[in-house]
Amino acid sequence: MNIFETQVIAIGEDAEDFKQEDMLLLFGEDAPPELSDFCYKILIKPIQQSITSGMKIWFNENAYKITAVGEVAEENLRNLGHITINFNGATTCDMPGTIYVERRDLPNLKVGDTISIKM
Repeated sequence: MNIFETQVIAIGEDAEDFKQEDMLLLFGEDAPPELSDFCYKILIKPIQQSITSGMKIWFNENAYKITAVGEVAEENLRNLGHITINFNGATTCDMPGTIYVERRDLPNLKVGDTISIKM
């Protein structure tokens, strides 16, 4: 079941820099100018139910298990299209706006790619 689905609509010129920190930064189409260069911009879409550990986030056909969800991550995603995705496999949240996923190689996103969260 799809909980959330969106598309990458633009990529900031410095968005790849966060990959060195095992993170991707997503923001809706109205990303503030000071963050725009660091984001993968996405369409803001509705979230069908709460996002929880154990669900999977998909980048096209590649699934990553969600290991922890920050306390404001879902609200930020719903209202701003904004979350940080951290690929360090943490099971506790240090950053409230972050979704943590299993440790694996980060996806190589392009404009038009799909990002979804599923049960």
